[in-house]
Amino acid sequence: MLTTKPVGRGAAARKYDILTALGAHALSRGKAEQKLVLRLMTLITARYNWTREELAVGQREIARLWAVDERTVKREMAKLRAMGWLSVSRAGARGRVTEYRLEIERLLKDTRPTWEAVGPDFALRLEGQEESPKVVPLPMKGEVPAPDLSAGHEWALAQGVLHSEDPALYGSWLRGLSRESRAGGRLTLAAPSRFHAAYVQTHLERRLLAACQSVDDSVSEIVLTVR
Repeated sequence: MLTTKPVGRGAAARKYDILTALGAHALSRGKAEQKLVLRLMTLITARYNWTREELAVGQREIARLWAVDERTVKREMAKLRAMGWLSVSRAGARGRVTEYRLEIERLLKDTRPTWEAVGPDFALRLEGQEESPKVVPLPMKGEVPAPDLSAGHEWALAQGVLHSEDPALYGSWLRGLSRESRAGGRLTLAAPSRFHAAYVQTHLERRLLAACQSVDDSVSEIVLTVR
């Protein structure tokens, strides 16, 4: 699961993913919780320091941002702490506001049930499955040409998606797969060898399924065989 703080390369995308997870979760809940999560999202967007993992904002400023009184701010921040989404990193003192930390791991755990509503690719990304260190692209010479999409079936279109996401990985492990058959939601792909089929099934099956579902949401299963 994505638990590292969103800084450095890809930070912007990770921040959007966290906010998307929050939004999808809120929309599945009742009005009171929707309002609480919306307030947190606004506070994160406006004031959270991702690099320092710090939210240092006084109750008066939060009240102005939320268009509520300070009593409501105190109550809502207590709720967020009780949920485990915020923790106090440094208590307030004279002349210094309380500093909070966003507990990303707990937040993602609690919002996990609604990730699939956003899309299988989103769920895979937040689970950290898209860039598994076990998947090693083989050395490729030159550029990997884009696949032929003219067949128009789900695998042809999914190949285009996979190539655009990672040409090296596509060229190493996915270009050699061919469409064997389709029965209902089951799509069978043929690999050039037993080892190739086993490797893809173990390390890339979920990625293949996500790509296929992005072009045809009736695909529910990927089966690998040897031609």
